[in-house]
Amino acid sequence: MSDPTQTHSTEPADDWAAALAEQRAAASAGASETALQTPAQPANIFNRLTPGAPAADSVQDLDLILDIPVTLTVELGRTKIPIKHILQLAQGSVIELDALAGEPMDVLVNGCLIAQGEVVVVNEKFGIRLTDIVTPSERMRRLHK
Repeated sequence: MSDPTQTHSTEPADDWAAALAEQRAAASAGASETALQTPAQPANIFNRLTPGAPAADSVQDLDLILDIPVTLTVELGRTKIPIKHILQLAQGSVIELDALAGEPMDVLVNGCLIAQGEVVVVNEKFGIRLTDIVTPSERMRRLHK
């Protein structure tokens, strides 16, 4: 654990501990009256994600979002059919998709293509083996379309 009087650390919990220690030190030194007269400056604990950011800051920034849930979709194919054909569907009906058999399937995260893969069966459960991952530069290019 780092020194709570440090003003810069690598963990968010340490930032809060440092801020609380500064607040206690100011109160014990009789600076509470001065603090009331001058407006508090906002803490800059949320660094911007910049391309030239140091690696340690980037890892810390990434840790903030690792537990955010996203929707992962594997798309076998698509088709457009009229509602009258949908109403005629029954158990055992076959719907023709625009993808060919053996063609790689798209893997999407929140609707954004991130990879392609092939269907596999493991212990009687379906999965997908990734065969091609979209590069970060290609993902950024697709986002700006």
